[in-house]
Amino acid sequence: MKTLITAAALALTAFSASAMVDTSAIEQYAPNADISVLTEAEVNTLLSVIHSGDSEGEKRATVQAFLN
Repeated sequence: MKTLITAAALALTAFSASAMVDTSAIEQYAPNADISVLTEAEVNTLLSVIHSGDSEGEKRATVQAFLN
């Protein structure tokens, strides 16, 4: 039983770590934004914008407009 609980705890920890997203790219486009209040869907939307083929100026404007 202890092994099962330990395995479940390790699996949950691994899942939590994999769910974390690198938000440093968002911080490059909006350095003063509080991204801790964003939902996972909002973070994914912003990362999609950042990794799109738009110009750097368009990306920055879109990210900042989204966060304001």
